[in-house]
Amino acid sequence: MKRLAWMLVASAVLFGLAACGSKPKAPEWRMNAHGALERYVEAFMAADTRVEAAEFVRAREALTRTGDAGLVARAELTRCALRVASLSFEPCVGFDALRPDAPAPERAYGDYLTGQALPRDIGLLPPAHRAVAAPSADGNALQAIADPLTRLVAAGVLFETGRASPAVLQLAVDTASAQGWRRPLLAWLGAQARRAELAGVTQEAERLRRRMALVGGTPASAP
Repeated sequence: MKRLAWMLVASAVLFGLAACGSKPKAPEWRMNAHGALERYVEAFMAADTRVEAAEFVRAREALTRTGDAGLVARAELTRCALRVASLSFEPCVGFDALRPDAPAPERAYGDYLTGQALPRDIGLLPPAHRAVAAPSADGNALQAIADPLTRLVAAGVLFETGRASPAVLQLAVDTASAQGWRRPLLAWLGAQARRAELAGVTQEAERLRRRMALVGGTPASAP
């Protein structure tokens, strides 16, 4: 889980934050931010709200020591990306406050997360997201994304922009289930259940609701 969490942070948002190899020892703020962000991602995906909130505060405080708005903006984008992966499309207020001083790639990624990526900015996005950002993108672009966390973020963008087919929903459910990520799994199962209900497929909707109850650890009502 920690390796996957850092893959999201490193590849999608926090370019160059991790120390590696034989380079000089990383500054304390960097190590603290790295560890806190890993724990934050893990807690968020597990729906552990108490740990999630505390670890994000630790990470942000470590990054603000640098006075680098770009680094803090990337942490805020990490938070927004996880929400999108879990179908929570709240305003990205933490990043919006930093947008005037954020580098162009971060501004482009912020637009992408809100479903407003501009064609001219697609080349500024992390490579795994560029195909999904294209207006004509569909579930086929999602299949090509190897990293589970990146795939869920991209699926959330497709959902937000009205391009999520039933196959996209199923891929997102399968991805979250395979990783044991409770929060996004509940969100995507809920999306499937609502579609089944709207389509009048009552038995399928009931099956999905029972699965949600199992994931959430609550008793399922009898049909």
